[in-house]
Amino acid sequence: MKILVANPNTSAGVTDRLVASGKLVASPGTGLIPMTAPRGVPYIATRAEAAIGGAVFLEMLAERNGTCDAAICAAFGDPALGGARELFDFPVVGMAEAAMLVACTLGRSFAIVSFSKSLEPWFAEIVAWHGLPGRCASIRMLDGGFESIDDVQNEKETLLIDLANKTVTQDAADVVILAGAPLAGLANRIADKVPVPLVDGIQAAVTMAEGLVRMKPRKATAGTYQRPGPKDSNGLSQKLADRIGHKDA
Repeated sequence: MKILVANPNTSAGVTDRLVASGKLVASPGTGLIPMTAPRGVPYIATRAEAAIGGAVFLEMLAERNGTCDAAICAAFGDPALGGARELFDFPVVGMAEAAMLVACTLGRSFAIVSFSKSLEPWFAEIVAWHGLPGRCASIRMLDGGFESIDDVQNEKETLLIDLANKTVTQDAADVVILAGAPLAGLANRIADKVPVPLVDGIQAAVTMAEGLVRMKPRKATAGTYQRPGPKDSNGLSQKLADRIGHKDA
């Protein structure tokens, strides 16, 4: 089984962290194929950056179409997840969606903890997009700068542990999601320092993607996720243009 780990951020170091963390839960025989956005921003933190990253994400999927069994949108806000499910026949899993759904199986309420205050509005909207505000106890973010996106989890580890514990004691969270691609792998390292389950988004997504591949769901031919009809386009990557125009079969 081949699962594409498509990082819509431009940081290759973050992609390396995602794949390393995902491999901890991947089944024998599952290959994780890393792919980093060729343009955009080092880490997506705003609605505008998510829109840019989402368009690049669709191009990444078009580039690898036919070479993988499933794909993961490896940015916590799941940019262009709905569009990807419209366009492509293979399962596409969002990292935020997978983390929240797994969290819902571990407790009644979950909290989202991350490293940058700028992420909070976008994360709140993705919780709402997935229909889960009633299960979200809180969204808590660190408020301050950091030295390197590739190493932010090490730099902010103690502060993130404190913040996670506050969601338990003050917000009554049953589960804590360590959100954001740069935090991949942190949950394993600090699991014994927070008294409730911690969820790593990429690990949740890998596990879910494997299950979907095994289930072999059909591509919708009706409803809101059926493939849109062919349309001409201008200025897109050739493979994405071909996919939109139904010229890739």
